[in-house]
Amino acid sequence: MAATDSGTQSFGTGIDERAVGDAPLVKSVYVYEAPVRLWHWVNALALVVLGVTGYFIGSPLPTMPGEASANYLMGYIRFAHFAAGYVFAVGLLGRIYWAIVGNHHARELFFVPIFRRAYWAEVLVMLKWYAFISPRPSRYVGHNPLARFAMFFVFFLTSVFMVATGFAMYGEGAQAGSWADRLFGWVIPLMGQSQDVHTWHHLGLWALGCFVIAHVYAAVREDIMGRQSIISTMISGHRTFKD
Repeated sequence: MAATDSGTQSFGTGIDERAVGDAPLVKSVYVYEAPVRLWHWVNALALVVLGVTGYFIGSPLPTMPGEASANYLMGYIRFAHFAAGYVFAVGLLGRIYWAIVGNHHARELFFVPIFRRAYWAEVLVMLKWYAFISPRPSRYVGHNPLARFAMFFVFFLTSVFMVATGFAMYGEGAQAGSWADRLFGWVIPLMGQSQDVHTWHHLGLWALGCFVIAHVYAAVREDIMGRQSIISTMISGHRTFKD
């Protein structure tokens, strides 16, 4: 067990029922530090730009009329995609760094206690809650167990895959010998050929898109029906409890 900044205790699963129950005068608990919150919103904006521009790169707009020199729409779309890709990749590296130097809640994105029976029991509790079977969820200071599973196995691993495949394709345009080709050029032969990488990268877009939809739904639902704040916590950093 590790003590948190607020005097609560973490039991490895993100469950802090005892900490909340034993401190009825505490209205909120400081959870997410400023770098984590900044990364969250910048990353969200980058994902929106990447999703929209990536869709049009995979399914281009109809041919524009007039001279080619007067129509650079797809060029702007590709530039926005590349710029957002850099922001997304650098932000991910920064997030990994802060998981090392930040508080223990900053590390929840990169670690899931899948070998602990108590963790899976809490996952089942959250599944019942989301399925409208359970009348109320447990209280969590950090991410709930189901959210931790989704954040690591869906968001983080898919993000790493998208960065690797994205910069591998970027290295093709930057030509052999470029930094992108030297660092990620091995991805293309590993996956077969360039078109295979394009196809899997495009599928990754839809995987992240589905994750974002589920993530926003769960956050809004928890703010309305749950026992703790969700959206406001990622703005202020403080988790407040309704009961």
